[in-house]
Amino acid sequence: MSNLQVSQHSESEELLSQVAGTVTEKSLTVKAVVSVQVTGGIFSNLGLSSGLDAIGDLLGKSLLLELVSSELDSSTGLEKKTIKGYAHRTGREKNEVKYESKLVVPEDFGEVGAVLVENEHLKEMFIKHMVLEGFMNGPINIVCNSFAHSKYDNKEKRIFFSTKSYLPWETPNGLKRLREKELDTLRGTGVGERQTYDRIYDYDTYNDLGNPDESADLARPVLGGTQHPYPRRCRTGRPRSDKDPLSEKRSSSSIYVPRDEAFSDLKEENFVGKTIKSVVHALIPSLETALIDSELGFPYFTAIDSLFNEGISMPKLKDQGWSLTSLLPRFLKTLTEKQDDLLLFEIPEIINRDKFSWFRDEEFSRQTLAGLNPFSIQLVTEWPLKSKLDPKIYGPAESAITKEFVEREIKGVMTLDEAIERKKLFILDYHDLLLPYVHKVRELKGTTLYGSRTLFMLTHDETLRPLAIELTRPPKDEKPMWRQVFAPAWDSTSCWLWRLAKAHVCAHDAGIHQLVVHWLRTHCCTEPYIIAANRQLSSMHPIYRLLLPHFRYTMEINALARGLLINGGGIIETTFSPGKYSMELSSAYYDQYWRFDMEALPADLIRRGMAVEDPTAKHGLKLTIEDYPFANDGLILWDALKQWVTDYVNHFYPSKGSPVESDEELQAWWYEVRTMGHGDKKDEPWWPILKTKDDLIQVVTTIIWVTSGHHAAVNFGQYHYGGYFPNRPTIARTNIPTEEPSEEELKFFIAKPEVALLKCFPSQIQATKVMAILDVLSNHSVDEEYLGVVSETAWSDNPVINAAFERFNGRLKKLEGIIDGRNTDLNLKNRSGAGVVPYELLKPFSEAGVTGKGVPYSISI
Repeated sequence: MSNLQVSQHSESEELLSQVAGTVTEKSLTVKAVVSVQVTGGIFSNLGLSSGLDAIGDLLGKSLLLELVSSELDSSTGLEKKTIKGYAHRTGREKNEVKYESKLVVPEDFGEVGAVLVENEHLKEMFIKHMVLEGFMNGPINIVCNSFAHSKYDNKEKRIFFSTKSYLPWETPNGLKRLREKELDTLRGTGVGERQTYDRIYDYDTYNDLGNPDESADLARPVLGGTQHPYPRRCRTGRPRSDKDPLSEKRSSSSIYVPRDEAFSDLKEENFVGKTIKSVVHALIPSLETALIDSELGFPYFTAIDSLFNEGISMPKLKDQGWSLTSLLPRFLKTLTEKQDDLLLFEIPEIINRDKFSWFRDEEFSRQTLAGLNPFSIQLVTEWPLKSKLDPKIYGPAESAITKEFVEREIKGVMTLDEAIERKKLFILDYHDLLLPYVHKVRELKGTTLYGSRTLFMLTHDETLRPLAIELTRPPKDEKPMWRQVFAPAWDSTSCWLWRLAKAHVCAHDAGIHQLVVHWLRTHCCTEPYIIAANRQLSSMHPIYRLLLPHFRYTMEINALARGLLINGGGIIETTFSPGKYSMELSSAYYDQYWRFDMEALPADLIRRGMAVEDPTAKHGLKLTIEDYPFANDGLILWDALKQWVTDYVNHFYPSKGSPVESDEELQAWWYEVRTMGHGDKKDEPWWPILKTKDDLIQVVTTIIWVTSGHHAAVNFGQYHYGGYFPNRPTIARTNIPTEEPSEEELKFFIAKPEVALLKCFPSQIQATKVMAILDVLSNHSVDEEYLGVVSETAWSDNPVINAAFERFNGRLKKLEGIIDGRNTDLNLKNRSGAGVVPYELLKPFSEAGVTGKGVPYSISI
């Protein structure tokens, strides 16, 4: 036996003798049963440390448990001594290992409020839960769902509280010190490089997107601060770059997130981490080998169809340790052993239902209300359309879309003034956001950019009809501004110019969707809420327990994105039109437009003119476009969420006084969200103040909406709508033929307009990269946690909250039926009809896979 094993054995005997000495006549024998999930750690490794841990199990030296009383000792006024005992391994069932301990507890010990755990193994353990049996009032549940670090990594014991929730002033005296101690541990000291086993939450800027040490071309500005305002992300403490002291050094290893934020083994192994990494590290390099010419486009539309019918022959990867079929089983098939692997994409829903829908104006318009990005369409309330940019730099502020042009397109149905008064004109306005980046992007190879405005008119049947697209290139040096207005037309040349203009707008919309509506407004802006909650809200706090499922896995997926997707030279930069300026663009939007109080669905609709407050209307809002599928379904979901939050908050804050305002933890959380997590906007006057229950309900409902409904609406339809890239090209590679064309270019366009459109679309390598990643991002994992399906134990252990949760679940089931009914109503032309993809993105429940429906609790992909 080694010295370490002898030491462990003697310590075990000493502790057992101490425990035996505490037995009195007035005592209870309590059995503690600990469930440990088998992970990639101690139970699956066969190395030296695993062997020592196995010996520890045999000696009964595995986990040291300490029961903590909620009460103070009445004679001393101090905390009662903990009841200690070692848990020994008793068996294994499937993926769970059971440990048990017999503990002798005095009858006057009081209620157990927490358990301290010391992991005696050399490796961490994932503890799912504990049950303490033998108490007079029944068993006590301790939900853990957390890694317990080895004591050799960190001597601090893990603290696990019972499922009872307490506001700060309600904390039992015996638990007050532990409540504060746990929060101190989670805050850390703000120095040093974080280790894998750490559970420390702290803030940093986005200073790790570039990699200047590898190449000057990969240097990127720091996002966060006065120059590029941005939300904060979790601090890792990695060393500074050698070539840029403002940037953090990137490493090949995984990016630190606090240990409890990591994917579950099932999610990591079966889907998210493994699949995204395999796309980036295996599939894309293989594609680049198969498609040697990175600038090669598709020569004809049938070549695009071949991606779904014939596939791309890929080099074998088995020699490199990869198997495409095992990594990406949904859309890869292997032929015989003698042949290469074949990349064969599933047919996206949009062309599965109607192969030519993407080509039509009505589908182009419909998707602004029921597609991937229903967050950008807005009502036109003033005329003329004007830019807010400096005209000395960017040219005349007034749009080239004139009153006369619009009235000609309306064809005498009404005047422009009448159309605005009757709320008939709508716009996608990407002019001011994109225009400052036009010349920067044009300096990049293989892409171009314009500022754009797209004008629509609402018809009598609640559908939108496009009227005009304005594309603008700002002046530069001696070159004046160039801009042109395009409209649907009847002659061939104008029709093809209109189609090219639509392709540019679709590329703009795809970029804004991915960088702003999806990444920034959900993933990025949520991370500060999570960091602040873990630093300032005790895990016993009822609001922490309400928010917890909505925060699960978000920090891990964000770290994965920083490493592989939004990083310099990553997927987004190489396939979306802003290129290396993609993240700067999202920073510009955050600076100019983002505000927390407008992230609530009703406020967002009102801000865009898509609804007005109306106390007599359903949901308290009257929609400007009645057949607006996203808003119609979203408002029912919003109301269900708000009612659930209202029931929950009213239970824990029942008084009519000001307990919200006097809740120190809650106030500290919200203060930190505003001043640190979103510190670049800390002085904005629009931040809600938490004074009343109504304030708290609105803030919490907004956060929950963003992490559930908002994210689901813009994420899980990505392959349905973007898998056929002509419908949503992510990049436009060529200028409009009428922008200062050479004689040769103009002749080519006139002779082969279809080829001109194909040249504008993404290249083969860009398109297939995006298709592969969108398929992954649209996929529900097998262990997806859908909104309202499974109750947290802390909720189900409370009868009042459990009843409220059941009512919440019932509302979601009702929403399922309402959506099904709406999708069969042919009067609702924006969500049903011949070849139309039904709007299901806000249907709460789904099976695994790419389904185009299902609303998970959290942003986990």
